[in-house]
Amino acid sequence: MSRLAKRFETLRSAGRTALIPYLTAGDPHPDATPDFMHALVDAGADVIELGVPFTDPMADGPVIQAACERALMHGTSLRQVLDMVARFRERDRDTPVVLMGYFNPIDSMGLDTFAARASEAGVDGALIVDMTAEEAPDIAPSLSAAGIDPVCLIAPTTGRERIARICENAAGFIYYVSFKGVTGAASLDTDRLAGQIAPIREATSLPIGVGFGVRTPDNAAAVAAVADAVVVGSALVREIAEHGDDRDLTAQRLGQTLSAMRVAIDDSDQSQRDEREQEGEGA
Repeated sequence: MSRLAKRFETLRSAGRTALIPYLTAGDPHPDATPDFMHALVDAGADVIELGVPFTDPMADGPVIQAACERALMHGTSLRQVLDMVARFRERDRDTPVVLMGYFNPIDSMGLDTFAARASEAGVDGALIVDMTAEEAPDIAPSLSAAGIDPVCLIAPTTGRERIARICENAAGFIYYVSFKGVTGAASLDTDRLAGQIAPIREATSLPIGVGFGVRTPDNAAAVAAVADAVVVGSALVREIAEHGDDRDLTAQRLGQTLSAMRVAIDDSDQSQRDEREQEGEGA
């Protein structure tokens, strides 16, 4: 069982929702990323999603695009990102790490070489944004063979037949994009989420994480009521953009922002457990 699967199994048994923060690797400087990752774990992260900076991030809004630009100014490469994960693993052997990015840097390195090096560094999953359902059968097996879960994206526009096809090649969890658009571009409509997620639950037993648009603790709590994981990205990357010159302050602000969401999610989880117990007593 992968580290990701174990983490989600533990959380499910405890009736808790996973909190998955996103950072762009190398922003504002490659040396800072492992420290920021540790700060997020200390604040309640269950999984770390680490973005591989890319010159043309088609799924990312202006906040994360700017983060990619800052990282690339320092020459952050895929190899350096793997080194960051290895440094993180020197202190943390338990928290799953998922790389999020685009296929071009992986293809440049070589798929099998990437899979081997990522596994050696301690990567647990890879979310390749531009990997289509048609391409997945040619890519996902190499990742799985190296012990890396291929995490797949599903959008609000994805039909039931394609959802099933995507889920066939997915592992770890499903990342559901909460709205049509790019990261940080719109407000989250939590009232619609349960209905949007339902067809995915019919197609897979994998946990479902929801991202894009989670900005506040209230957003996080609302997502936690219907999903297995809450993914937070732009809200954290903004803290780095604002305070990145002061590494200690940035780590503190990242921790404060994520901790508030952790508390809100835990409160939501507890409310749901209480409701289930009351329903059981009334049955």
